[in-house]
Order: sequence, then C-alpha cells, then structure tokens
Amino acid sequence: MIGKVLIVLAWSGLALAQAPSQPKVKVNMINVCSPSPDEQQEMATALSKIPKQPIFSDDFEVDRGRTQLAESPNFLQPGSGMEMAEGSDTSDWVRIRREFSVQAMFSTVQYSFSVDHKSMVETIVFRVRDPKDLMQISIEDRASAVATPAAMLSTSTPADRIKLERFGKSSIVLTRCGATESGPAPDQSAYEPLFQSASSTVSRYRQILGARQIVPEELESVRAVHPKMPKPLPKKSSTKAK
Repeated sequence: MIGKVLIVLAWSGLALAQAPSQPKVKVNMINVCSPSPDEQQEMATALSKIPKQPIFSDDFEVDRGRTQLAESPNFLQPGSGMEMAEGSDTSDWVRIRREFSVQAMFSTVQYSFSVDHKSMVETIVFRVRDPKDLMQISIEDRASAVATPAAMLSTSTPADRIKLERFGKSSIVLTRCGATESGPAPDQSAYEPLFQSASSTVSRYRQILGARQIVPEELESVRAVHPKMPKPLPKKSSTKAK
C-alpha cells in the first residue's frame, strides 16, 4: 500500500514539474476620449513640430487602387460621380507620399483618401526620421454627409482622430466620442484646441500635396480601369408542383 502511494506522489510531482508556466499578460488601457494632461501636452508639442512650410526632396509617389473589404463598413454613401452598387464591399483609394529634406525632423508624409459605397476617409501620417520617443503622428477625418470626393476635399473637414505612436511606450490617442448605451457623450471641450490644430494640419497639407486635384482624377482612373458592377441577385429555387 505504501509503495502505491509513493508511486502516485512521484507521478504527481513529475506532472507538476512538467506543467508549463502560465505567461503573464500585460494590458495597457488607452483612454481615447479623455487623455491625461501630460498626454495632452505631449500631443500638442508633437503637432506643433509639424512644419507649416515644408521643404520636400524630389522623390514622390502617387498610388491608386481598389481593395476588397472584409466587411462592409457602416458609413454614408457618396453622391453623384462616385456612386457604388448597394452592398458593395470594395474600397477605392489614392495615396500621395512625399519625402522631407534631410534636415527635417520628419522623413516622410503620406496622405491617403479612401472611399467605399458609404463613406470617405482622409488619413495623413508623418513619420519621424530618427525616432527616439515619438515614431509617427497620424490624423484622420471622415465625411459625415452624402457628397462626392471633390466636394469633401473642397471643405475643411474636422479631424476626429489623432494618434501618436511612441517608441517602447503605448500610443496616445484622442478621438471624438459620442453618446453610448452606457451614458451620454463626454465633455471634450478641453481638447478642442488639439482637434483644431490637427484639422488645420490636414487642410494645409491637402493643399500642399495637391490632393484636391490629384484624388478625384486618380479615383476616376480607378473606375475607368474596372467599373464597379452590382452584385448579382441570388437565383430563386424552382419547385415543381405536386
């Protein structure tokens, strides 16, 4: 009897020794609706470093294309000139990239404009040349009304998302937040200067990069290469009368 107990204990000890240790999981919570005062200051400082009158090198890049979407996003449908089939799950996009001169803090700026059958989104990304703390700044805005890309680009659309990606640290994000099922919309009046600064940056670089002329022309070229076709209706199954 004693021998059997010792064998069980030995096997139990071996199982415990071979059991893999559970990895520790670290979760960083980012408050995108109300960043701390220190994060606000860091974001304001980063935005102020974006050059208002940049000097670019001769290198530049303009890309266009169409991407299949995994899911149809819940946005607003564009108007005349860019009508897309109901239920479409593709996005047409244009990207413009310019390189700053070697003396600049930032290495490149990339502007992108994407449009699907319900929404239009602008994104501009500034990448730091020698990242030590800050790696890149991205600003995003989106259309909130039915319009053409040309109409959206002719107006100053307010920025609704600012993101700072940092080296070895969590990102700092500020997003316009609305009401949810759990409560009303938070008071974000304290962050309006940051949103205004970001909106001015997008408007300025939209003009500097020539997006108002380039984007509509490139989007028309995408549609000319492969016009969007409506999805075929499912075939009705025929049943024989008994």
